[in-house]
Amino acid sequence: MPTVERSVRQSVSLPARVARRVKSLAQTSKTSTSRVIVALIETGLDAKEQERKRFLDLADRLTRSSDPKEQERLKAELARMTFGE
Repeated sequence: MPTVERSVRQSVSLPARVARRVKSLAQTSKTSTSRVIVALIETGLDAKEQERKRFLDLADRLTRSSDPKEQERLKAELARMTFGE
């Protein structure tokens, strides 16, 4: 028997500009604003997890690399991910 994940009620204040965009997305997809917010949060969480995995993969590649040019490239890429461009 599949388990149903229980919903938790949260109160979130959105900037007016963001609220308008969420409402517009909800109207376009003919769904509720709550469902749109949940989908956006899940997408954001997935993106953060992918970014974390990519960072750890690059760090692992850096520790295993013996090529100085590749090490410099990987260091630069990790710095960009950490500190921005």
